Amino acid sequence: MQGPSHVVCGRKAPCCGKLYVCRLCHDAEENHQMDRFKVREVVCFECETPQKAQKTCQQCHAQFGEYYCDICHLFDKDKKQYHCQPCGICRIGPKEKYFHCEKCNLCLAQDLRGNHKCVENVSRQNCPVCMEDIHTSRIGAHVLPCGHLLHKTCFDDMVRTGAYRCPLCMHSAWSMEEHWEMIDKEIAQTPMPTEYQGTTVKVICNDCQSHCTVAFHVLGMKCAECGSYNTAQDGGLIQQQQQHSDQYAENEPEPQDQHESQTPH
Repeated sequence: MQGPSHVVCGRKAPCCGKLYVCRLCHDAEENHQMDRFKVREVVCFECETPQKAQKTCQQCHAQFGEYYCDICHLFDKDKKQYHCQPCGICRIGPKEKYFHCEKCNLCLAQDLRGNHKCVENVSRQNCPVCMEDIHTSRIGAHVLPCGHLLHKTCFDDMVRTGAYRCPLCMHSAWSMEEHWEMIDKEIAQTPMPTEYQGTTVKVICNDCQSHCTVAFHVLGMKCAECGSYNTAQDGGLIQQQQQHSDQYAENEPEPQDQHESQTPH
C-alpha cells in the first residue's frame, strides 16, 4: 500500500491487522472503525520494515511525518498541530491562539475567551446542518451568539442561502441590526391596506423570548422589547374593532345584584 508524500508509513489497524495510512481511510473501506489510540505498529513504505509507532523509521531513517502525536498516532504535515488533553485529540494550531473552554469542552479561538455563550458539552452534538460530528471533525467549528456550534463551512453555506437563524433555537446567527433598520424603512414606505390598518398580532421573539402584541405587517412583525424582526406569530390577527370590544368588555362595570340595587323602604 502506497501512502501520500507526507506519510511514508502504514498503520497496522489493531482491529483487523490491515495497513492504512490513516483511520479515515480505514473507516471508509471497512465495516468497523479503527481505534487510533490502540495503534502500536507501523510499516515503513520505503524499506517495508514493521516497527513500533514512531516518527522516524528505525531502519532507513525515513521521516513518517513532519508532525507525529504518540497519543493519537497521527502523522501529518506540519500545521502547528498540538494535542489537547481535555479534548482527547490533536487540533490544528498554533496552540497559543486557542484555549480549551471547560464548559463547552472544546478548543476555541482566544478572541472568544470570555466572549461567547457557553453550552455544556456543545461539541459533542452533531452539526445541526449536515448532522456530522463536530468534535473530531477536521473542519473548524463556528460559534453562534446563542452558543450552539456548526461547521464553519455549513455556516458559510447558511449565509450564502440567506438563512440567518440558528437551526436549533432560531436565535439570530449574527448581528441583524442593519437588516432590521432596512425593514423599518421598507415598512414605513409600504402602508398596509385600509382594512388592515390598526390590526395587531401576538408574537414570540426568537431573540429575546418576549411575548408581545405588535402591529401586523406582511413585511415583518417587530418585537416591542428588543426591536428584532426574528419573531413568530402566535395566533390570528386582532382587528381594531375586536380590540375596542375587548377593551370595552374589560372596562364595563359588573352588574349589581338586583336585590342590592333596590332602594330600601
